[in-house]
Amino acid sequence: MRNQLIRVTKTTAKLKPEGAYAVLAKAQALEAQGKKIIHLEIGQPDFPTPKPIARAAIAAIEKGLTKYNPPLGVMALRQAVVQKIKQTRKVKIKVNNVAITPSTKAGIFIAMTAVIEPGDEVIYPDPGFPTYRALIDWLGAVPKPVPLLETTGFSFDMRAFKKTVSKKTRLIIINSPSNPTGGIIPKKDLKKIAELSRCWILSDEIYSKILYDNQRHHSIISLPGMKKRTILLDGFSKSYSMTGWRLGYMVFPQEIEEKIDCLLTHSIGCSATFTQYAGIKALKSSNQSILKMVKEFKQRRNFVVKALNEIPGVKCQNPTGAFYVFPNIKSFGKSSKWLANYLLEKAGVALLDGTSFGKHGEGYLRISYATSMDQLKTGLEKIKQALAQL
Repeated sequence: MRNQLIRVTKTTAKLKPEGAYAVLAKAQALEAQGKKIIHLEIGQPDFPTPKPIARAAIAAIEKGLTKYNPPLGVMALRQAVVQKIKQTRKVKIKVNNVAITPSTKAGIFIAMTAVIEPGDEVIYPDPGFPTYRALIDWLGAVPKPVPLLETTGFSFDMRAFKKTVSKKTRLIIINSPSNPTGGIIPKKDLKKIAELSRCWILSDEIYSKILYDNQRHHSIISLPGMKKRTILLDGFSKSYSMTGWRLGYMVFPQEIEEKIDCLLTHSIGCSATFTQYAGIKALKSSNQSILKMVKEFKQRRNFVVKALNEIPGVKCQNPTGAFYVFPNIKSFGKSSKWLANYLLEKAGVALLDGTSFGKHGEGYLRISYATSMDQLKTGLEKIKQALAQL
């Protein structure tokens, strides 16, 4: 007989693997069998961390800066964030309104845990980053997805948003530029989101520096009155090619500082000290490494979009941010999950099905172009050949 006292909680049982990691594990299993796999599934820049940033971390280690630091983070990095927010979002904040986190994903967890209770309604993008929905379910909140539509460049469906937002809405999650679509929420829609709501806003801006075609980043925290109810998340993984460093930051209103501090204290304790000194160097450096990377990403984007649109049955929009494309594959009459698995096993190309990001992702695939042009050329040719056999 099974011991009923030895079990996981019902809320934890709701958690499911994130699609990217599940596909990566399957791809690696195939590689272990000798099959060559082209990896287009992971959102990880193939550029090295800029050397000055890496050297700053090494110098910190050599100086012995490897001890505990306050839960909210090293003061010098928090001050650097204050200056960066003033420069990029045109908003004045205090250092007490900044926390350093071991990744932006950790910041999502801390922020949502701070403001959501069981039964609260949470609006979030669908398709969207899987962690949003996972934490909504884990916290016992009520998920209220708002579609990102291909017809509007994968921005929020504002008609659906107006019908969904209500007095019961406790939190609205926005992610611009978007994972998985690369879509951007226009400033006019950010204004409308602000006007129609009275609740907390969680603005995930991890891709804010990866923009194309003269796009400018607009943050909802910059709008009048929104600093009081916006939690802004950003970090170093994507813009500085520091995915494995696990370093991000949060900006939040003064009224929740104490509880953010408590949550950090009782969860992570603190972020690694020496990585934070690398973060200081990153924020105080010029944007040349970012601009160089974005220039290369744009060339890759242009190639991938053109190549996909030349495949019969595939339609792909030109994303204006992040480093993903979200091609429409509905004409093949197969589910996204079936098609992604087919391309992995038949073509040896790892990518993600749209439904890994929510039900409105059905009929789409996510392809990351954060890898080399050689890999992209090989992968797209293999995709073309495999789809021609359907």
